[in-house]
Amino acid sequence: MKFAVVNFPGSNCDMDLYYAIKDGIKEQVELVDYRQTSLDGFDGVLIPGGFSYGDYLRSGAIAVHAPIISEIVRFANEGKFVLGICNGFQILTELHLLPGALIQNEKSRFICETVTLQVMNNQTTFTNQYAEDEEIRIPVAHGEGRYYCDDQTLEDLKAHNQIVFRYKENVNGSVDQIAGVMNRQGNVLGMMPHPERALEDIVGSSDGLKLFQSIINQRVNN
Repeated sequence: MKFAVVNFPGSNCDMDLYYAIKDGIKEQVELVDYRQTSLDGFDGVLIPGGFSYGDYLRSGAIAVHAPIISEIVRFANEGKFVLGICNGFQILTELHLLPGALIQNEKSRFICETVTLQVMNNQTTFTNQYAEDEEIRIPVAHGEGRYYCDDQTLEDLKAHNQIVFRYKENVNGSVDQIAGVMNRQGNVLGMMPHPERALEDIVGSSDGLKLFQSIINQRVNN
């Protein structure tokens, strides 16, 4: 399987994702510049965290005008795997590939700590190696990570099992303690916590590794 890690000006977790694929699950991976216009030959697209374009407007709002974006949309619409983490999640909501929005944290403070998540749906491309309701430890690092959606959207998310991760303790004020959601088709996931920073126990947790292993497992079994 071959993954693209899309690099925007201000991305700062691109190499973390690169090595999560290269060393964590030992699959092919390339960094793809935001000015590229093709994702041909790739099986999955990863959008890393950071501060694309310095977050000088809304987080992710400028990135959605980059040349590579039309290819990411095509990728998602064709049912291929797309994962957006932190700033990548913000970009996916700006593109309307995922419902809702990410807004400023409650109490307007930047949060950088390891938190406990609950796996709400382990029957997905991204979570099939986790147990049902498994609690995992994953780092967060964001200032605009509070997930927001209206009441109807929340009901739709629940009805279609699109809520993939919830915070055990609501660290940023997110609606329904949501930490990650997927699209209805199940091929696009956005999450604020950083699984690529939780691959080995020596760094505090290896709970993120199963997310990447789940993608490989899904591919092997399809």
